[in-house]
Amino acid sequence: MELRRPTLADKETVLDMMAEFEANQSAHDGGFWDAENFDYEEWLETNMQKEMGINLPENRVPSIQYVLFDKSGHALGFLNLRLRLNEGLLNYAGHIGYSIRPSARGQGLAKEQLRQGLQVAKSKNIKRALVTCDSDNAASRAVILTNGGALEDVRGGKERYWIDLD
Repeated sequence: MELRRPTLADKETVLDMMAEFEANQSAHDGGFWDAENFDYEEWLETNMQKEMGINLPENRVPSIQYVLFDKSGHALGFLNLRLRLNEGLLNYAGHIGYSIRPSARGQGLAKEQLRQGLQVAKSKNIKRALVTCDSDNAASRAVILTNGGALEDVRGGKERYWIDLD
């Protein structure tokens, strides 16, 4: 598995994954797009701008968009790394949002995806990463705990876990 920024060459497999999320009406945490007005090339450009902190909407922070790929280049999931926290992220969303496409769930991929995302966070000088999940999401809770998450509290139905990266 390889967690990396999506490229133009990944267009077909990423679009296929997005369509699967949409068809299943599945949450795609860590992957953000407007399904009605989507343009892949604009999405890539927007991702680069977000990473550089350019043209950020109000209450947004710089972030890096990643996609998890298998060895054959098939897109498996999204991961978004927020490079710092604002009040909303501190209370509800954390440093990392992630999701695995519906057809690939239940194979341990999210655990590896989060592990790699935490390595990237550490390389970006994040000492402690906040990762959250819905209180009713046992699978996500298990992923976070496997990666060293320590529960701080629950706010508005969101469990908040800190993971030390030192």
